[in-house]
Amino acid sequence: MKFNKYTIKTTTEAEDIISSTLMDLGIEGVEIEDNIPLTDKEKAAMFVDILPQLKADDGTAYLSFYLDADVDNEPVLESVRAELEDIKSFMDAGDCTMIATQLQDTDYLNNWKQYFHQFYINADNPGEEDILIVPSWEEVKPEDDGKMIIHIDPGTAFGTGMHETTQLCIRALRKYVNKDTKLLDVGTGSGILSIMAYKFGAASATGTDLDPCAIEAVQDNMEKNGLSEAGFKLIIGNIIDSKEIQDEAGYDYDIVVANILAEVLLPLTPVIINHLKPGGIYITSGIIEDKEQVVVDAVKAAGLKVLEVNRQGEWVSVTARR
Repeated sequence: MKFNKYTIKTTTEAEDIISSTLMDLGIEGVEIEDNIPLTDKEKAAMFVDILPQLKADDGTAYLSFYLDADVDNEPVLESVRAELEDIKSFMDAGDCTMIATQLQDTDYLNNWKQYFHQFYINADNPGEEDILIVPSWEEVKPEDDGKMIIHIDPGTAFGTGMHETTQLCIRALRKYVNKDTKLLDVGTGSGILSIMAYKFGAASATGTDLDPCAIEAVQDNMEKNGLSEAGFKLIIGNIIDSKEIQDEAGYDYDIVVANILAEVLLPLTPVIINHLKPGGIYITSGIIEDKEQVVVDAVKAAGLKVLEVNRQGEWVSVTARR
């Protein structure tokens, strides 16, 4: 199916009323692009590996909507133009110019798969084997039989194992997980860190995530890795500020791992230490290098002892003990 994309240049002041007007005209899925700074709440709710770097807010906004290219769009566009002129009559909505673009007939939900192929996470120490990450749409090569293989299909949840922050956490888990480990995986995403903990011998794992998309992603990935009966528990909710979620997750964990942005680790750390048993290990990543010190300071302020700080690319992992 082909679509025409229409982008309106307007102002941040007018973006909400224009968006609402477009929906009143029967247009669904309006995209808004602006440079309004994100609030702390918005940052905490984003399911991304790194926050976007916004330019200075100059008051400009772009609103895009899509119409079926196989039907006549002009009646709808005439209504849009008339509504825009009306809005301009009582508020500053900019010039409201509209640019049209025809999109190719593309499977957007699956197009990203062409960029994700099987790859190795190299072992750090002698005697350890490399980990082979294989997406669900690729076959394991005969020469790789018998190796440590993890099948991952992230879907719409974060966590392929390719990102440096995930690899830093995997290496830390390999070092600290044992057969008695009870793991809490905060921001579990695709479930890759819990899966790795099980593969390293952990006794149990519980995950929390804000994104309901994690439910299907984790379930599928657990099945692909033969862990359907592992007893993994996934809780959807914010463990930082919900006592109900905190109680449901439970306490007395051997390891807590959190591969989340530094902005989220700061409020998370003083809360999550309550879920660690004395001597328990706290593994964090998702920390861009210029945020390293603020996270280290927060970990120390929570009463934890920093054991190691590891780096890969421009990313940092901080591991501490309660």
